[in-house]
Amino acid sequence: MAVQTRARVTKGKAKNIDACADQRGIIRAAAMDQRGSLMREIGKQGGAGTPESLTEFKTAVTRALTPYATAILMDPEYGLPALRAKAPTAGVLLAYERSGYDADPENRMPDVLDRWTVRRLVEAGANGIKVLIYYDPFDDKDLNLRKEIVIERIGAECAANDVPLFVEPLAYKKGMDEKGLEFAKRKPDAVKKYMATFSEARFGIDILKVEVPVNMAYVQGSKANKSGEVAYTKAEALRHFKEAADAATKPFIYLSAGVTDDVFRESLEYAAESGAPFSGVLCGRATWLEGLPIYAKQGRAAFDAWLADKGVRNIQMLNEVLDHAAKPWWTVYGGRDAIAA
Repeated sequence: MAVQTRARVTKGKAKNIDACADQRGIIRAAAMDQRGSLMREIGKQGGAGTPESLTEFKTAVTRALTPYATAILMDPEYGLPALRAKAPTAGVLLAYERSGYDADPENRMPDVLDRWTVRRLVEAGANGIKVLIYYDPFDDKDLNLRKEIVIERIGAECAANDVPLFVEPLAYKKGMDEKGLEFAKRKPDAVKKYMATFSEARFGIDILKVEVPVNMAYVQGSKANKSGEVAYTKAEALRHFKEAADAATKPFIYLSAGVTDDVFRESLEYAAESGAPFSGVLCGRATWLEGLPIYAKQGRAAFDAWLADKGVRNIQMLNEVLDHAAKPWWTVYGGRDAIAA
């Protein structure tokens, strides 16, 4: 178990995290910050792959799902109009990083949006700032240092504006298929390492948005394992969940990473069984991806109908798991009363 440093959270940051959580301190956030990849997929499925379609898609998801979510993660490039459709009870997280890593596909260096600062994102309505960073803890030290410095700078910017920073590290290995068996074997150590690293005070991160530390498709006996290939037994998987959780000294929530809603729920049940004190989720594609072909082929009205039925059921089933599995975000600090400076 990592040494728990009793960090303090400013009242401003705590208020904004609370705006993205329920009264129990559980974060039930929907993710809708996909940009270029989602626009291309709408076009690929037969729709109009245009900025206007992307904004319309985001608006539909926001209107349908935020009554059941505590927050919505959005991008400021295409998503700001969609925020007008959100439920008034839902907080707002805005993405600060550029979409994709086309400029440096090998090293995947993070970069922030040209026309935005943390202050401007707050002025646009952000309760929290989200940054994604591809990170291989075992990669070249100089490369990782340059990536870490980007996060340090953003952390300082968030501290200056008294707004919480949500950081999403994603494990990868150059030249390796991130969905394959060999990477699945490496993933637990990478996730444990980055959860420890980004818990360090120097980064100013308030909430870690992390992957589950195993690939459920390679857990022996899991519902997600369709191939029969095994990277870990269930007992090993549960140990990885717990060890990754123990490596963090900041609150953390799980991301769905593009898996289906049933696989994501199974992941969360494993986390709960392991004793990992996660504080909620930031879930995107697991909730709405099945409806994308309906939007592309049949249009907005058909997509609205799908969201009202299957999309809402997806998020409600996820909420049922969180009701018994998740812990308040302030748990790591020793309770609600211990956090405010």
